[in-house]
Amino acid sequence: MVAGVAITVPTFGREALHAALRPLWVHLLMVGWVTQMIFGVAWWMFPRPAPARRFGNPVLGWSAYVALNAGLLLRALSEPALATAPGPGVRAALVASAALQFLATLAFAATIWPRTRGT
Repeated sequence: MVAGVAITVPTFGREALHAALRPLWVHLLMVGWVTQMIFGVAWWMFPRPAPARRFGNPVLGWSAYVALNAGLLLRALSEPALATAPGPGVRAALVASAALQFLATLAFAATIWPRTRGT
């Protein structure tokens, strides 16, 4: 919400920061809220395995949650920094944030996959 409000406030010479906040706001909205809502609804709606069967690896599920949110946090810090003070470290942080989010998606897919198969 802070990024969304900040893009409506006049910039007073900080156009680069203002320009960086718009894609950050969209990313936080779509990945930070919509994607996590989709993950939660999928986890809730897909059928659970029978009690006798293994439920899956909880570490993999928690890893997906932690990696997704760590990637979001890293993106929230590195995107404005890239616009205001670009450098190789900031670019590496932005790439790392994308990698964390991608790995989180793979971990969630691996966690939910056993629920998609027929019983």
